[in-house]
Amino acid sequence: MAVWDIPMYDTALAARLTGLTKGRVRRWLKGYEYRYTTKTGTKLHTGHKDPVITRSKPIDTSYASFLDLIDLLFINKFLEYGISLQRIRKALYEAETLIGGHHFAQSVFFTDGKNIYLQVKDNADALMELLSGGQWVISSVIKQLGHQIEFDSPTGFAKRWYPLGQNGLIVLDPNISFGNPSIVNRGITTANVYDFFLAEGQKIDRRQ
Repeated sequence: MAVWDIPMYDTALAARLTGLTKGRVRRWLKGYEYRYTTKTGTKLHTGHKDPVITRSKPIDTSYASFLDLIDLLFINKFLEYGISLQRIRKALYEAETLIGGHHFAQSVFFTDGKNIYLQVKDNADALMELLSGGQWVISSVIKQLGHQIEFDSPTGFAKRWYPLGQNGLIVLDPNISFGNPSIVNRGITTANVYDFFLAEGQKIDRRQ
């Protein structure tokens, strides 16, 4: 199992990092059971919703891997843009049949705030609108959702996440500090920096 597929973020941390609730993280990672009654209200039925996040292998845990974490981030951003969860599910399923992957944490996904696009040609400006019957679009104004993400060249998968942008000081890298937020090029977790801050009486003193 690759390091980015190892479950390492518990529900609370994954929720805090992606801006989701813990309940949503659990449901999107593991699916959930629900109950409903018919219109007559005389009989109780049960149903099941599959996870939104598709994993390489079925894993019965609410812990998220690094790629799961980035998928959660992408889906949350798609929702913020107004794209429904049902449409996101269908788009990811269609993308999987086209490129064989099952992660949004890839450099080939784009959005313009209304639709989800997939780059499956060598031309970086040639994008296919998912759920459109294979319609191709050429657009220079479509922005890549993963502007905070650094992608691995051979695989196209996300390998680092810079929550403050790639010019910021914070990075999440599954190869450094067990994937916890850390200072770029320092390997020191932000949690340790905060602990030092508290130990110094919450005073900041610039030292050479």
